[in-house]
Amino acid sequence: MLNEEPTLPACRLARLIGKPSAYWSVDDLVRVVTERHVSLLSLMHIGGDGWLKTLDFVPRNEKHLRDVLEGGERADGSSLFPGQGIPTESSDILLRPRLASAFLDPFSPRPSLALLCSHHRPDGDPLPQSPDTIVRRAEARVAERLGVQMLALGEVEFFLAKRRTESDIYGADDRGYHATAPFVFGESLRRRALAIAGDMGLPVKYAHSEVGYIEPDGQDDRIWEQHEIELSLTPLADAAEAVALIQWVLRNLAHASGMLCSFEPILRKGHAGSGLHLHFSPTRDGRHLAGLSPEGELEDPARWLIAGLVSHGDALMAFGNRVEGSFVRLGQGKEAPSRVSWGPFDRKALIRLPVVARDAKGLSRTPPTIEFRLPDGSAHPHLLMAAVAQAMVQGRLVGDLDALLERTRSEAVERHPDAAVRVPTSAREVAAALEARRAVFEADGVFPPGVIDALLSTLSPSREIGL
Repeated sequence: MLNEEPTLPACRLARLIGKPSAYWSVDDLVRVVTERHVSLLSLMHIGGDGWLKTLDFVPRNEKHLRDVLEGGERADGSSLFPGQGIPTESSDILLRPRLASAFLDPFSPRPSLALLCSHHRPDGDPLPQSPDTIVRRAEARVAERLGVQMLALGEVEFFLAKRRTESDIYGADDRGYHATAPFVFGESLRRRALAIAGDMGLPVKYAHSEVGYIEPDGQDDRIWEQHEIELSLTPLADAAEAVALIQWVLRNLAHASGMLCSFEPILRKGHAGSGLHLHFSPTRDGRHLAGLSPEGELEDPARWLIAGLVSHGDALMAFGNRVEGSFVRLGQGKEAPSRVSWGPFDRKALIRLPVVARDAKGLSRTPPTIEFRLPDGSAHPHLLMAAVAQAMVQGRLVGDLDALLERTRSEAVERHPDAAVRVPTSAREVAAALEARRAVFEADGVFPPGVIDALLSTLSPSREIGL
């Protein structure tokens, strides 16, 4: 028997309510709770560490439900954002749910409605230390200063692990790209994650298996296999939230399946690591401005973004490469950038301009993007996307922009490799770069000084790893 519920739009709540999420009201969500016999309500949010947090409720009646949906609830800010300037003696903050973010929790044993929240001070203003506040302020600053809306997406790479069985005879390192079952064991889980993400309303694009594969050894009797889920372009705050949520989905599915799921930058030296490549597309009046003209030229918004990334990529590692394994991944090569460069199609460049899919008539079917290939799975997506936006605004102020872009083109770097700037090889170098450029990120109050101070405190000296 065919499923009686339609399949499009992908977001299940949009199908049930009958309108896009931007138009959902409290009445709409109350009706879903009533008709679907939902017994739990979860307020989810991103803490200072970048991890997803949850506060659960059992609505006693409709008034209680409406009170939570409209007013949210209090929380302890000093515990959620430790070391960032919130005193314990006055640490109350407010969680305020965003109705458009609601979804039916696919993992709750009882019907549960979840909503993502913003953080607010007791006076109702956005909490400065909140990752959600920071990325939204950065997004607004780009629009105000540059006249463009920044869209972004994440390529979420991950490894799945399980113990070998007799059927596991096909895997091989560097041979798994776009492989299908039975040549990969994680296909079913990856497809379930993709379907669940769409059901939740996450902007997913596609998914596939990746090149990484690690055989069992004396220290680890499991097989590790790499996959990727690429999301779709959305505004910065939504793009950051989508990364956090798809990682949450994957971890839950792996746990339920008796597997392990890892987003670590490197699992074993000599093997492919997991990046978190970010794609950006500045737009104006709905037009994407990241592509090359027929003459091979870039428009100004794209030039400003590339200038910001090549000028401040080392400091951006404080937000996007946060563990010792980050430097191991970069030091191995394996299509990870080691020098500061940019160029079309170059998978070893820090910044790449990917090919644009076109139909048989030559018409573009995918928007052009600028891919930042430095970050990895240790990234804090909210802070990283906010920091990239700040770097882009600063990129507009570069004195000799043409010379900078010419000097850092892939072709120029290949001709003069000894003159090229290398990416940092230790947390000590990253800390020095962040300290030197903290004014770029703190500009117009986007990053509070306490957030930068907390980041600097985590960048303890580490062993140098040659590139």
